[in-house]
Amino acid sequence: MPVIPAIILSLATGAAAFSAPAVSSFAAPVAKAEWSEPIAEGATVPSVTFKTRVRIESEDENPFDWKDVTSEDYFAGKRTVVFSLPGAFTPTCSSTHLPGYEAAYEEIKSLGIDEVYCLSVNDAFVMRQWGLHQGLEEDKTIGANGFKNVKLIPDGACHFTRGMGMSCVWDSERGFGERSWRYAAVINDMKVEKLFIEPNFEQNSGPDPFEVSDAKTMVEYLKSASN
Repeated sequence: MPVIPAIILSLATGAAAFSAPAVSSFAAPVAKAEWSEPIAEGATVPSVTFKTRVRIESEDENPFDWKDVTSEDYFAGKRTVVFSLPGAFTPTCSSTHLPGYEAAYEEIKSLGIDEVYCLSVNDAFVMRQWGLHQGLEEDKTIGANGFKNVKLIPDGACHFTRGMGMSCVWDSERGFGERSWRYAAVINDMKVEKLFIEPNFEQNSGPDPFEVSDAKTMVEYLKSASN
C-alpha cells in the first residue's frame, strides 16, 4: 500500500474541516424596525433623492442621462396620488395594479389631483422597460422624465420605501429581496392625506393581497373627499 505524504494528508484534513457557510447566513439583510412601521396619515413623507433617467438630444439608441429628482420635486406644492407595488413585471402589478391607474388617470386628475405616480423598488432602466411593455405612452420631449400619464418612480435603493415604513423582504418566499409592501396614498404638499395599506403586512409574506390600493378604491375616496 503506497505511503501518502504527510503534507497531502494535512491538506485533505484541512479541506474536510472547512465547510461553506450555510445558505441561510446570507439571507435577508439586517433591517431597522422602523423601515417596516407604516407612516401615519398626517405625517410628512421622507425627503430622499431618486436616481432617474431623462431624455436628451441624441441619436443614440438610449438617448437618456442621469438626473437626481427629490421627493420635493415630486410632491411639494402638489396634491398627488402614489401607489407602490412589489415589483415591475410581476403578475398582479402588471395585470391589474398599474393598468387600473393608467385607465383611471384622467378621472383621478379631474378629482383635484395634480399627478399620479407608480413607485417600485426597481432601477430606472427596469421601470422604463416595464412601462413600455405595459403600453404606456412615452413622453419623448427633451428633458422629459418618463411617460405621459402615470409617471413611474424608481426607488432602486429603497430609501423612500424605508422612510414610508413599507419595506418588505421576500427571500425564501419569492427571492425578491427588499421591496415595497403594496399600498396607495394621497400626498398633499409632502404630507400623507390618505393611506391605503394592503392587509396583513409581514416580512416574507406568502399572500400578496390586493384589496384596497387599487384605482377604484382611490377614485371612491377622492370623490368622497371632494363632497
